Amino acid sequence: MVNLVRSAPILQVRDVVKSAAFYTEKLGFTSANMWGEPPCFCIVGRETVTIFLDQQREDGPLPVNQYWAAYVYVDDVDSYMAELKARGVEIIRGPENTDYGCREIDVRDPDGHIIGFGQDIAPSGRGPGL
Repeated sequence: MVNLVRSAPILQVRDVVKSAAFYTEKLGFTSANMWGEPPCFCIVGRETVTIFLDQQREDGPLPVNQYWAAYVYVDDVDSYMAELKARGVEIIRGPENTDYGCREIDVRDPDGHIIGFGQDIAPSGRGPGL
């Protein structure tokens, strides 16, 4: 049996360099690399979380997500919120305990994507959210 080891949301962005700066400087990710001249693709990561930033290729609005563009589980959402606030990140929702067992905050990136960060309140031992 093959094990799935990681997934990565792919976010369409207007400016890869600007978006990479937000994810690294504000959210604490690191940039693995940028590709293209000028840069049109970037991978950012933090611990086991990876997000791909992909330059918008056509004019027009960016794709609209129903709500979250990505959701990231953290082990301490309140500490992460304090880290983000210290970096000047606006928390657009939360912290809030949900009826599905997570404590969450939401932020909005420069392209309007909402990124949720949640802590599993009562982890099952099978992994966050399971």
